[in-house]
Amino acid sequence: MMRWYRWVMVVGLASAAWLAAAGQAFADPARDALTPMRTSALPTLPAVATPTRMGMVDGAAIAIVGDAAWALDDGATAWRRLALPAGMSPTDMAGIASDGKNSYLLSGNGGHVDTVARLGLSQAAGLAMQSLPALPMPLDGAMAAISDSAIYVGGSAAGAFRIFRIDPSIEHPAWSPVPAWPGPANVSSMVAQTGALFVTVPSGDGEAIWRFTADGGWLQRGSLPGRVLPATPRAIGQAHVLYLLAPAAGATPITPVTFQTITSAWTKVQGNDLAQVPLAVMPWHDGIAWASAVDGRTAFSAAQFQGGKLLLKWLDWIVIVVYLASMIGIGLYFYLREKRNSTSNFFVGGRSIPFWAAGVSLYAANTSSISFIAIPAKAFESNWQYLTNNLIAVFGLMFVAVWIVPLLRRLDLMSVFSYLETRFHPAIRMIASALCILTQLGSRMSVILFLPALAIATITGISTTWSVILMGGFTIIYTAMGGMKAVIWTDFVQVIVKMGGAIFAIGFIIWSLHGGLGQFWHVATAEHKMHLLDFSFDLTKATVWGFMFLVLFDVVLTFPKDQVLMQRTLSTRSDKEAGRSIWAFAAMMIPGGFVFYMIGTALFVFYKAHPERMNPLLPIDATFPLFIAAELPMGVTGLIIAGIFAAAMATLSGIMNSVATLVSVDFFDKLVKNPTPRQSVVFAELTTVAVGLVGIGLALLLSRFDVHSLFDVSIELAGLLGGGFAGAYTLGMFTRRANAPGVAIGVVGSVCLTFVAWIFKLVHPYFYLAISIFLCIVIGYVASLFFPAPTQSLRGLTIYRDGPGHK
Repeated sequence: MMRWYRWVMVVGLASAAWLAAAGQAFADPARDALTPMRTSALPTLPAVATPTRMGMVDGAAIAIVGDAAWALDDGATAWRRLALPAGMSPTDMAGIASDGKNSYLLSGNGGHVDTVARLGLSQAAGLAMQSLPALPMPLDGAMAAISDSAIYVGGSAAGAFRIFRIDPSIEHPAWSPVPAWPGPANVSSMVAQTGALFVTVPSGDGEAIWRFTADGGWLQRGSLPGRVLPATPRAIGQAHVLYLLAPAAGATPITPVTFQTITSAWTKVQGNDLAQVPLAVMPWHDGIAWASAVDGRTAFSAAQFQGGKLLLKWLDWIVIVVYLASMIGIGLYFYLREKRNSTSNFFVGGRSIPFWAAGVSLYAANTSSISFIAIPAKAFESNWQYLTNNLIAVFGLMFVAVWIVPLLRRLDLMSVFSYLETRFHPAIRMIASALCILTQLGSRMSVILFLPALAIATITGISTTWSVILMGGFTIIYTAMGGMKAVIWTDFVQVIVKMGGAIFAIGFIIWSLHGGLGQFWHVATAEHKMHLLDFSFDLTKATVWGFMFLVLFDVVLTFPKDQVLMQRTLSTRSDKEAGRSIWAFAAMMIPGGFVFYMIGTALFVFYKAHPERMNPLLPIDATFPLFIAAELPMGVTGLIIAGIFAAAMATLSGIMNSVATLVSVDFFDKLVKNPTPRQSVVFAELTTVAVGLVGIGLALLLSRFDVHSLFDVSIELAGLLGGGFAGAYTLGMFTRRANAPGVAIGVVGSVCLTFVAWIFKLVHPYFYLAISIFLCIVIGYVASLFFPAPTQSLRGLTIYRDGPGHK
């Protein structure tokens, strides 16, 4: 068996080396714009008068002309007239702010804006208006920007530019001031994007752009390559802003440019410039629409970004097919080789796995597609702050290797929740097991399936739906056939594939920069992209203290709650080998973490130098897949796509096998009277398939939502669902006084209180898991004091295993 794997390793590494060498030969140095804009004509407005205001209202284009409004039908074929709502006076209109979905009307008397109202469409009355609370003070030259959660309105008052913010979605919305604007009062534009507010102002012969965030305050982000046309900027995608620039005030041509809010880089959009200054501009789907005067009439035009698919080449497909066929081959090998006559053989590999293979498999399960796609996207957007968790977790794993894992391995468990039954009560076991199943399906499996599907859809043109189905289907086949042995040995191969691809990607990016390593280092340090440690005491941020708190509760005290990881250690030959597998896992965490965060930083430097190679329509999480598809040479793209598959499939297979273990051992074997070993194995196989299908369904559901960061979503869901039962292990292993009723109260109470923290956004989502575990420990222990102490022997069930029972 080992000879076969050595052959796989040699072939894999040789292939990677060949493809790395081929990269220089196939690399295309051209740097054309990746996403051009296409201009099209819209119907001419029947009205003779010029439109004074335009915007998108409930998805329909609206033009206000005199005392009437006109709406463009869904097919963009004709305009229909609408009556203005009561209270809307054309003479009081100061502007319309629109984000492509919603529009807000700014109005007031004599040019002083004091009223903001949301516009809507009514089947009966046409255009409708819903007023927000009055502004705290009248503003001159007012403008507005719309974000996902707020509306910003700014204007001059008493010689200064003031900005106010309101969240119209809450029950009693109220305006609050944004911290003082440090620049001049003559602001030319304002737009919200990527959780920030961007403001442009005249500066010398040009204009400067400023960014405001709640954490960082106001910060100048560079100069514009021209003059901004007022009321024209709009947010595009998750991290771009589209501006219309003129060489000087009132001059032509008008040039569309994009501003990348993360790299602060400007790009001239490939397409036609505007020959004349538009009369009015509004967002339009994936671009803008504008009105212009042509031969005494008002003509309308639109320009939209055209994002095409970057298809794989024949060599890429060969690499991917060989990889997928190898995974199926390993599953088939173990299916034919093993007798499959017991659940122990299927779920824990007959407890025959060497510690080093289990350790590599632990790392593979811990570095999923979240690591391969979402973490580089997070590092691209921010810095290395989340890597602190890896650094601190290593120390926690040392404790786990010495105290926790050997204790559980000696009990010869298949489900880690069997411990909770022995220590407390069967009901505690089943509640905790059910919560763990929900956590794995809801917070991990769906995200891990969706992320590689996003990469496949970005690169190959295959729809996300089919990508999810294909990825999940391949993983279901080899996991159901091969059991835990197939899971662990495919993990071993997958670590080689994905880490080789990740390291190559970093080297290729640095090699492709004109300044090489020097340029990479200069830009990364100047932009603080490798900032790692935050020692502040702000609970709304991911700080060193927060990570220490999290590691203490999530790793040191409650490592056993993770069936996916624990099942690998339970598959080793002895309690000593189980501990060694954790040491091997810990040794890989830090260098592996640096690799994935380094990818994000390298992407930042590359796209700052080549912003034209970005696609504004793609989400931030698609940054690395975009680079793979657009920049890497043929063959290498296939290798790294195989690495993305490997990252996802390693974790998916473990989740499928582990959840099937929980369903079979904690529920089927408990509820079905005296099942035969063959019945149990068949049920385990069918459950593996069912779990995979449920994960596919949840991933397809997730694909329907526009999620800003899937990394954050996975953290949030894991904290809400996964912390409630985790504290039960701490109560069981580290105390003798905890009992079943108290632990049950602790589990339920911690889940409820964590949801309260989530609803009111009391702390950073990274704290949810630790808070839930902490609450379970405190509530569970205090509640246990109101019930009798355990009477059964606790020998071997706590870290005090050599002590006299429970006394």
